[in-house]
Amino acid sequence: MKKKLIIFGTGELASIALDSFNLQDKFEIECFTADKKFIKKNSFRNLPVVPFEDIEKNCNSSDYEMHVALSYKGLNKIREKKYLEAKNKGYTLASFISKDIYISENTIFGENCFILENQTIQDGVEIGDNVVIWSSNHIGHGTKIGKSTYISSQVVISGNCKIGERCFFGVNSAVADFVNIENDCFITMGSNVSSDLKQGST
Repeated sequence: MKKKLIIFGTGELASIALDSFNLQDKFEIECFTADKKFIKKNSFRNLPVVPFEDIEKNCNSSDYEMHVALSYKGLNKIREKKYLEAKNKGYTLASFISKDIYISENTIFGENCFILENQTIQDGVEIGDNVVIWSSNHIGHGTKIGKSTYISSQVVISGNCKIGERCFFGVNSAVADFVNIENDCFITMGSNVSSDLKQGST
């Protein structure tokens, strides 16, 4: 029997999340949700949109799981905030992990992750809660990725790196082995990071 799922968001990422979850056929997507002030229409992708403020009244957390499908806007802080609010409402946060990737058997994933196709995720990698990893990246052995980080496409993170929370990695950026990147760092497109970065670095 399929689990019932609510998707938080009514933007492009929420639309991609709907298609992605439907591909795996594990969930029945029942509705979308968003903050009431941002709801412009009562439906999205032919499914109802329920105000997040009232979601428990319509979709009890004992019967439904949720996935927060928001981008890196505000350096991931908005997605993090809504993820925490959903947890506080009692929902289990579902992850999407594509079947079309290489994952080492002892990889650890958090909840509310969204990981698309063509990844290489090597031995001993740990990926925290609420992490987005877009298509076609390499995550080297022993690397730890902190909560609410967003990795775009064609990113190489080499072995034994430590990535903090709420970081962003632009397309074609690369990180050398054993680099420590602290929280809230913004790695621009095409960057080569060969030494440690302090919190809040760009």
